[in-house]
This record gives sequence, structure tokens and C-alpha cells, in this order.
Amino acid sequence: MNRRKFIQNGVFSVAAFTILPRQVLGGTRFTAPSDQLNLGIIGCGSQGRWTLAPEFAKRANLIAAADCESRRLQAMQEIVEKETEKAKGQAYKGFKQYADYKEILARKDIDAVIICTPDFWHAVQTIEACRAGKDVYVEKPMSHSIEEGRAMANAVKKYNRVLQVGNMQRSWRNFRHACELVRNGYIGEVKEIKVSVGPPPVKYDLPAQPVPKTLNWEQWIGPAPMNPYNEELAPPMEVRVYPNWRDYKEYGGGMVSDWGAHMFDIAQWAMGMDDSGPIEFIPADKERLIPLTMRYANGTIMTHEQFRQSEGNAVRFIGSNGVIDISRSFLDTIPAKLQDQAIGENEIKLYRSDDHYSDFLNAIKTRKQPLSTVEVGHRTASLCQVVNICYELNRKLTWNPEKEEFFMDNDANKLRSTPMRAPYSLEV
Repeated sequence: MNRRKFIQNGVFSVAAFTILPRQVLGGTRFTAPSDQLNLGIIGCGSQGRWTLAPEFAKRANLIAAADCESRRLQAMQEIVEKETEKAKGQAYKGFKQYADYKEILARKDIDAVIICTPDFWHAVQTIEACRAGKDVYVEKPMSHSIEEGRAMANAVKKYNRVLQVGNMQRSWRNFRHACELVRNGYIGEVKEIKVSVGPPPVKYDLPAQPVPKTLNWEQWIGPAPMNPYNEELAPPMEVRVYPNWRDYKEYGGGMVSDWGAHMFDIAQWAMGMDDSGPIEFIPADKERLIPLTMRYANGTIMTHEQFRQSEGNAVRFIGSNGVIDISRSFLDTIPAKLQDQAIGENEIKLYRSDDHYSDFLNAIKTRKQPLSTVEVGHRTASLCQVVNICYELNRKLTWNPEKEEFFMDNDANKLRSTPMRAPYSLEV
């Protein structure tokens, strides 16, 4: 029911914009007066405040947030109230702030949570959210380790939840079109794929700085290894940047995982490898200018290297009959006419979503799988993680995508997991 009909029906009779849980109004089959779901957001950093909160506030009832930094919480509330007013005509005044995300999970009137904390928090919070009966939108990369990703997939299955990963390029027309061209053989047999994203992570080595009074550092660290605070990890709000925690292996996967979660994801989608991945990883040889190289079971080679210098993160598909370059700013093809090639009715057509956020909300209502499922997110993230392991060990690795283990390599297999501080665990 849209807002105009809502008012005409005389239901909107209170002065303040209020949101009633569907349970109060007659069970799970009854739709709330706003015809929207109730959401909570966990993590009020840059991605949460600048992208996810504004987008979800337009489409759903964003009624609560949790963060370990009090000023971010206040800023989040102001953003949500502003966006709610723009979308619904009147600001929602019942927004709740929480220092502990568990309080959001305990609320019976919240249908789903948006998790946009740093990578090392994703698994613990996703598993706990599934256990609490919440559906989950989790930012990319979905996990910080291979073990975490599999535990998240197990939790989604065990508790019968809907999970959408924030690999939103799959909901962009040009990326979908490029993948459909590859899938339908318009460039012939794919011989090679080049993926241009940044470097792997480094060990945390920053000097200690005083912890801001508004930040709970113990809560920020959570399950990750404890290190001294530095503003590179959690910058003050006055510094409008995306934080650099993602550059350090204790907290993120470098640009290999951060942007690889987008670009390797497109490579996997185009190759039809959402349930698998490469089987061989060969380290880079800088002296001979040979990039880190991966090989799929069908013989296709994929490399991690920069191409189209200074044009950012992108993917190049090299086929026997053509080439496709795709990024957020270009779709170039050889032959050029492929850019406008229509995909026929009897050809392979990929899942179409033109709105990643609405796709998640629709999946909650229908209980059907969204575009970027937990398995998709896990396979993409684990590919990035194996790339990082190959960089760290600097030797050839043989990977079994079905068993999710390395062949006769104890050191590599140990790196499938990351240290986790007590009392946190991956128990599903």
C-alpha cells in the first residue's frame, strides 16, 4: 500500500510516524501498514552512513542502529530520520541507538539486519543474527577467512535465513551484460581473464595513538587480535574517508579482497563458477614481470594484474573470437558491436536485478534466494583469500574447491582460518 492510499484509508491518524511490527498486526502473513520491513543496521561507519542507510531507509523501516562509537550512532540517526522523511513524508522519531549489536538481535520487531562492520566481524555477527531469526544483508567481502565463510553458509542453511552479500555490481546492467556475452560464447572460448585490483594486505605495524573518548576500542576489536589504536583503523568522523583497516591482514584482506570481492566476483559469474573456483594458484615473479596466476579445471587462466593503466579496478575476458573489458566506468568490446548485442530468448540469461537492496527485501518477503547468496559470497571471498595465501607463502598451491582444502600443504591449510579471541566463536 503506498502512502497516498494509506492516508486515504484513514489509518495514518497519529501525529508521529510510527512503525508497528507485523507480528502485532496479525502474524507473519500480515503486511505492515507501510508495506515495508523493519531493519536494524550494525555498523555506522562510512559505508553504513553514506551508502546503506540512505538506500535502505528509502525502501524499508530502518528503526535501529548499533555501533561502538557514539558520534557515529548520532550521525546515523540523523541520516535515517532525514531519508525517512524524504521517502515517507514524515520523519520516524522512534529510532533507537545501541552500543551493543546484541540488543538489536534481541528485538522481536526487527525482521533483518544490515551488517556493515569491518570484515573480521562479519562471520560472528551473521551467525548470531541467523540464530536470532534475522535475515541478513552483509557487506562484501562476506568473510575474513575460508573457515568463516563456510560457517556463515552453514548458519544460513541451519536457520533457514535469507542472506544477500553486498556484491552489488551483479545488479548493474553492464556487468550482467558482459557476463551474458561470455556465457553465450560471443567471444568464443575464454582463454584468459585478467583481474585488475590492488595489492594483498600487510601485517599491522602502526604506532599507538590515544583512543578517542567516544570509541569503545575493545568492542571495535571484538574477535580480532588486539592491537593499539591508530586512526588509520577507525578515523575520526571529521576525516571523511574510507578507513584503512582493510589494508592489514589482521582486520581485512587488502585490496585483493576489498575490490576483488567485486571484480573476481564478476569473473566467477561469467565463468559459471559460483559453486567452485580455480584449482591452481601460481605466485607472481616480479623480476620476470609474471603476475600471480590461477588456472580453472577447464584450462582457463586468470591473472591478478593491472591493465589499462590508471583506469582502476576492472576485468578483461580474452576469448578466441574477441575481448571484453568491464569496469564501473566502461564496457569495451572487440568487436565493438558486441556492446549492443541483444541476448536472444533461447540463450543463457542470468538472474536479473536492477536494485540490489530491493532484491534483498523481496527475497525476505518471498523466501526465495536473492542474487548474491551466501554461497556466492563465500566462493568469491574464498578465491580472494586463496590469492592472499599464495602471496603470503609465495609458492604454487593446489586447491580443491569441493573439499575447500589445499593438497598436501599443512601450512596453507592452517591459513584457511584466522585467530579469534575468546569468547567469540564460529559455533553455528
